[in-house]
Amino acid sequence: MFTKKSKQKKYTLVRKRVPFLFILPWIIGFIVFTLGPLVFSLVMSLFDWPIAGEAKFIGFDNFTKMFTADPQFYASLNITLKFALIFVPLNLLVALVLALLITQPVKGIKIFRTIFYLPAVVSGVAVSIIWGWMFNSEYGVLNYILSLLGIEGPNWLIDPKWAIVTIVIASAWGVGTMMLIFYTDIKGIPNEMYEAAAIDGAGPIRQFISITIPTITPTILFNVITSVIAALQQLTLVLLLTGGGPLKSTYFYGLFVYNNAFKHHELGYASANAWFMFIIILILTMIIFKSSSAWVFYEAEVKKEKKRGKKK
Repeated sequence: MFTKKSKQKKYTLVRKRVPFLFILPWIIGFIVFTLGPLVFSLVMSLFDWPIAGEAKFIGFDNFTKMFTADPQFYASLNITLKFALIFVPLNLLVALVLALLITQPVKGIKIFRTIFYLPAVVSGVAVSIIWGWMFNSEYGVLNYILSLLGIEGPNWLIDPKWAIVTIVIASAWGVGTMMLIFYTDIKGIPNEMYEAAAIDGAGPIRQFISITIPTITPTILFNVITSVIAALQQLTLVLLLTGGGPLKSTYFYGLFVYNNAFKHHELGYASANAWFMFIIILILTMIIFKSSSAWVFYEAEVKKEKKRGKKK
């Protein structure tokens, strides 16, 4: 026979374990589909691992080859970093501008919110097809519009000078998710703050600089990190729009890893390439987080500062 006390202990124990049952599917999925392949790819990076044939342990030879005997590694890394330097600020700017536009009390603004967000749910393949048609130098929409203005459009996908620009523009097409994140944060700012600033004589620009930007800095931090990761892992648009050309001007690091794995059949070498990019992303993320203490302002910190000011 169970006593009342033992029943209560059993009930408490079950109650504590129930939440873990709800997250158990996610944990299993994470181990099987994320952590497992991640660890396995690290093991593969230490082998000469062809798609067909026997794997041979070679230690750190794949990493040595990458740093000393493969010029394409440095070229692809350089192109990807250049792309990230252009893409990340542009992505943030476009998303922030769109977020500010859809916060305006204009009739039919809900329709515009939907229109601005729709590209984010379109697959990368569909986006590539759409932009491939728009950037076509012979019958593309962009060059046709430029011709109406008396401007001769460039060979977007053929000219090495313009090819990376096309990837940047096409990539900025899917800022809908980032826009909604900015929009949610901006809408959460109390109107009283703007009203008080207006009474003090602050105009819209001053309000944006002094109220909006400092308040949404945690969101900016999040979007910067996700944009950096997305930029360094760009593959779909490059693969389908340019294939790395012309003259390898858009041979991004993601395409470099993909070709090593599935075109050259060097799975071990491709794993080493992927792990190097993982380390680069990890270091950049840590640097961004470290720098955030100088420019990110959290609500709790602001309240503490106000309390200290009142005490003084």
